[in-house]
Amino acid sequence: MSESQLTDRPLVDPVRLDRLGEVAVRVGLQLREGQDLVMTAPIAALPLVRRITEHAYKAGAGLVTTFFADEETTLARYRHASDASFDRAASWLYEGMAKAFDSGAARLAIAGDNPLLLAGQDPAKVARANRANSNAYKPALERIVGFDINWTIVSYPNPSWAKTVFPDLPEDVAVSKLADAIFAASRIDEADPVAAWRAHNAGLHARTAWLNEHRFAALRFRGPCTDLMVGLADGHLWQGGASTAKNGITCNPNIPSEEVFTTPHARRVDGHVRSTKPLSHQGTLIEDIEIRFEEGRVVEAKARSGAEVLNKVLDTDEGAGRLGEVALVPNSSPISRSGLLFYNTLFDENAACHIALGQCYTKCFVDGANLTPEQVAEQGGNQSLIHIDWMIGSGEIDIDGLRADGAAVPVMRQGEWTGQ
Repeated sequence: MSESQLTDRPLVDPVRLDRLGEVAVRVGLQLREGQDLVMTAPIAALPLVRRITEHAYKAGAGLVTTFFADEETTLARYRHASDASFDRAASWLYEGMAKAFDSGAARLAIAGDNPLLLAGQDPAKVARANRANSNAYKPALERIVGFDINWTIVSYPNPSWAKTVFPDLPEDVAVSKLADAIFAASRIDEADPVAAWRAHNAGLHARTAWLNEHRFAALRFRGPCTDLMVGLADGHLWQGGASTAKNGITCNPNIPSEEVFTTPHARRVDGHVRSTKPLSHQGTLIEDIEIRFEEGRVVEAKARSGAEVLNKVLDTDEGAGRLGEVALVPNSSPISRSGLLFYNTLFDENAACHIALGQCYTKCFVDGANLTPEQVAEQGGNQSLIHIDWMIGSGEIDIDGLRADGAAVPVMRQGEWTGQ
């Protein structure tokens, strides 16, 4: 049954949905004429897939290929598959994606899965399936995190996601409200969304320029239950907003995006930190994370809920217990002001400063495109099969940038930029 058959009017405004499709192609990807596009999406996001596909072909796309995921077929595996199934993944698919990227294809992901889909499943099986998938995905992921290609992520208000965000509302109302929040955060409601993104990118670039000029050796986060020193990688480079991939195309990897970010030094993180928002990870809500670092490595980790899943994540590989990203987001960001917990990292990470366990981004190094993996590691970049962001910022957090001589420069006070 189609969405329009379920109600007297579409749950998702088709005009704004079309504008989101246009922004995904013109701002997120800046798709080049003749370029192929590989897209992944929940099957519920078919209306947005169609809009993006149309705009991609209008922009001159060569071939658009979409791979769909379905919640019920995902659950069928956990209900009926043999135990050995959870150590397998479709490596052939990801090898094919990597080949497509090497041949010049762009990448677009539509987020919107039910964040609590696997909440009732065996955590050990979820962890095994994730590990197998991460290993299989590595050939494609390397092209993405290495910024070899232009790529972006946008979102669609899947009904199951909407009901997680608005559990007390009827499904149709929840979908409409989540759609409104997605459109607002993605700047679709602006008179000219493309121009609005251009101006927003200019602001983010000004922030990164200021941070890059200072060449801080470390950042210090202080606030309730937090005193964390995050050393920054040697030759690190702050990024934010639109960036130019190795293929020469400037794209916005995340829509929405409010962050500026860089690579921490994997062996120079010390202190303790407490999360300021819950982390939704593979169907589990991990709340009140508390972690202590010594010489870059997690030496103690606990959480009020989801601790078992958190510790399985940390056991993924050697790099899972070290940081691969540190990002700054003002507490007054539009997503923070919405007051919503989206249960979706794409949105929740843009509501607060955050750090990420796992893989670093090589583009966050000076001349990163020409560094070997060994050089990245030598300069402090982390390597891992995972990259999981979790929020540590709020209106109570102060951040100082520390120069090599130990001098401190205020960067944020009470969650806001200090005016630079």
